[in-house]
Amino acid sequence: MGGRIGHSGTAFLVTVAFFLLLSLSFIHTSSDDPSDHRLGFSNDLFGVGSKRRSILSLKSDPLKPRLDQIRNQADDHRALALAYAAHARKLKLENLKLVRVLTELSDSLTHLAAKPPYSALFETDVKSIDESVLRQFEKDVKDRIKETRQVVAEAKESFDSQLKIQKLKDTIFAVNEQLTEAKKQGAFSSLIAAKSIPKSLHCLAMRLTEERAARAEEYIDDGKPTPSEFEDPRLYHYAIFSDNALAASVVVNSAVKTMKDPSKHVFHVVTDKVNLGVMQVMFKMKDYSGAHIEVKAVEYYTFLNSSYAPVLKQLESAKMVKFYFTNKLENATKDTNNMKFRNPKYLSILNHLRFYLPEMYPKLHKILFLDDDIVVQRDLTGLWKIDMDGKVNGAVETCFGSFHRYAQYMNFSHPLIKKKFNPKACAWAYGMNLFDLDAWRREKSTEEYHYWQSLNENRTLWKLGTLPPGLITFYSTTKPLDKSWHVLGLGYNPSISMEEINNAAVVHFNGNMKPWLDIAIKQFRPLWSKYVDKENEHVQACNFNFGDG
Repeated sequence: MGGRIGHSGTAFLVTVAFFLLLSLSFIHTSSDDPSDHRLGFSNDLFGVGSKRRSILSLKSDPLKPRLDQIRNQADDHRALALAYAAHARKLKLENLKLVRVLTELSDSLTHLAAKPPYSALFETDVKSIDESVLRQFEKDVKDRIKETRQVVAEAKESFDSQLKIQKLKDTIFAVNEQLTEAKKQGAFSSLIAAKSIPKSLHCLAMRLTEERAARAEEYIDDGKPTPSEFEDPRLYHYAIFSDNALAASVVVNSAVKTMKDPSKHVFHVVTDKVNLGVMQVMFKMKDYSGAHIEVKAVEYYTFLNSSYAPVLKQLESAKMVKFYFTNKLENATKDTNNMKFRNPKYLSILNHLRFYLPEMYPKLHKILFLDDDIVVQRDLTGLWKIDMDGKVNGAVETCFGSFHRYAQYMNFSHPLIKKKFNPKACAWAYGMNLFDLDAWRREKSTEEYHYWQSLNENRTLWKLGTLPPGLITFYSTTKPLDKSWHVLGLGYNPSISMEEINNAAVVHFNGNMKPWLDIAIKQFRPLWSKYVDKENEHVQACNFNFGDG
């Protein structure tokens, strides 16, 4: 206990010492003492009569010293129990049961010798002691002594503050260890759930693929002229990059619901080759009130190859494949904070298309980038009226206090990062970003992205993901937007207020708990599911559980 005992602890030790000395004085008191209270007996049993026995009597009774020894041990522990009981009363402990137990232990030692046949051991006229009775008496005394010691040992924790504090610290440490491990396991399980494809989504993809195969002529656009609206800079253009047909359709459905004139809006949906047919069927089976929907595969953009895009070269490297696919399962949860960066979605070029918007849409001046896990709740055309002040990227900032600053996303121990960027600079969000493509071309932002991406081949500047290179590329060319345009966190933060959500133009289900997964946050899921095309026969056939009630 650090060599220091508190005032109450010192007083307690003095009290115990006093009672022990008192018990010893009972053992060695002279025959003139009018009240021998060893084992609580009166003088008739243990008093003057027993002490006046002759030397001859003692010699003829060889078991007498053994009896005295047992009696003395019992007296010592009786006194000890009384001492702890007295101290417990003094401290006014909440647990009065301890006082009662200690008192009962003392009484049991006191009255033990009065029980037959033990009382015969202490009669003044006994000439010899029955050894079998003495042996049983000794056993009973030792049982009570053992019980007394156990209770006293447990009682020490109630009296010793330092011991109680240390035990509490040990308990807290153990609980923290368990909590840390539980968090790791929870994060790992959540990541597995987030990366999984629900049976209903797989069913939908299969049925849409069958639909396309059965009626190919209705869905294939090959050979058909490109509608002029797809390249008309006077219209409002949106970019959605996704391999999830249901999620992408919700983005378009929700946006169209807010539009005064959908015919002035163009949605550019880009997916991979595997999901191209699925997307084509999904968007051609529904009327979007005149809004224009372009569906393409990323393979259409032939300029995107490893000789032009550093990230494609890196994604094809053996090191990157090893990083994702050769880690042993037992090591999967060692670094919980970085687990999300091992998500194979970062191997998909769809996740990096956002850095090539000017090349993909060379005739456009502005385009609104939307993630496939957002819901549009308010007309977004007001974004095109915002003065961008010559900036490239219009985005909502996400920093508050010390959170979501540049220091959290980049390695500021690297000299290049330290020299170029302010660690306290405010981060912003991907998910709803208005890009001025003319300013992008003027600032040569794609070249800036390529420069930094090439330097990060070994992931020394930042870990994987698209936000860190975005923060770097648009470091001095981002226009902060009002926070009501874009509210984030519906995929991980259940405490977002409904008032904030209802006032938002776009709500974003960023995080692992996507609204199409079973792990979705229950109270937020209806915000998304109400825009699912539930009249679609294939959606109906795939038994989705949207949790609407």
